[in-house]
Amino acid sequence: MRVITLDIETIGEFVGGLADPTVLEVCLVGVHDSKTGEMTSYLKEDLPQLWSLLERADVIVGYNSDHFDLPILNKYYPGNLLALKSVDLMKEVRLVLGRRLKLDNLAEATLGKKKSGDGKESMRWWAQGEVEKVREYCLNDVRITRELYDYALKNKALKYRDFDGVRDIKLDTSSWKVVSETPALTHTLPF
Repeated sequence: MRVITLDIETIGEFVGGLADPTVLEVCLVGVHDSKTGEMTSYLKEDLPQLWSLLERADVIVGYNSDHFDLPILNKYYPGNLLALKSVDLMKEVRLVLGRRLKLDNLAEATLGKKKSGDGKESMRWWAQGEVEKVREYCLNDVRITRELYDYALKNKALKYRDFDGVRDIKLDTSSWKVVSETPALTHTLPF
């Protein structure tokens, strides 16, 4: 089973809050490919190279990816990325807990790791031309997201820190590794 874990970094400002993240522009996409074990990144101008990788994935994993990453990437894609099978860890946690948690909260409680920055810092680094800092930050988020996914598959739970300590979030992961019987999309391949 080929699992692609991704995270995107964006530029721009929300107008009127978080209602429509597609007003933002992609500057960099970080990716982990379970088939090769490689971590790679794509700048906005390199996105056409990313499409065939996503099309060959059995599942795309992210954090807040169904609401944020995939809709923004879909602006650039010639097909419909939202039709691909995905596991959005934030969405899975919210379904059980009834509220959203920050990736950093889950990473610290579950893995004993902290994020290396935040989205606002990433935007500032990008504006200052520090592309390598943005790439490192994004790939670190991909790594953490992938480790959380693996932990959840193995333990059927993730952990978070609440006011009175660390708690478990029991997750139903039974559908996460079910491969679709429909053929992979090929919207970007020439016919």
